[in-house]
Amino acid sequence: MTEKLPDLSRFELQCLRRVWERGEASVREVQTAFDPPPTYSTLRKIFERLEEKGAVKRVRRQGRAWVYRSAVRPSTMIRRELRRFLDTLFDGSAGPLIAHLADMDELSVQDVQELEKRLDKRGRRKGEGT
Repeated sequence: MTEKLPDLSRFELQCLRRVWERGEASVREVQTAFDPPPTYSTLRKIFERLEEKGAVKRVRRQGRAWVYRSAVRPSTMIRRELRRFLDTLFDGSAGPLIAHLADMDELSVQDVQELEKRLDKRGRRKGEGT
């Protein structure tokens, strides 16, 4: 996996996400995952860009089509995009984002409980080192 993370457009990220979901995919397979699907030629161009940026790599031919695999880890790319989002809209603070999600009824009780568990684990790990 590559260390340098490429700057991707929203649509490029959506395409890359579909590759992550499948492990590897052809342009046609990614096309069928969209509703409505973009044209094949549009997606082909996007995959050329993703390859140029180092986000995907060709792994084999499937008939006449190339099959691609991600060259970046999903977790690393998601963290970087979340950091950019927080920095852009919330001056780097996650608290206002969580408040907005709660105001929009996008957080369930289960989501909050899961967040509490993760924060508790994180707090215990930090406490072990002191």
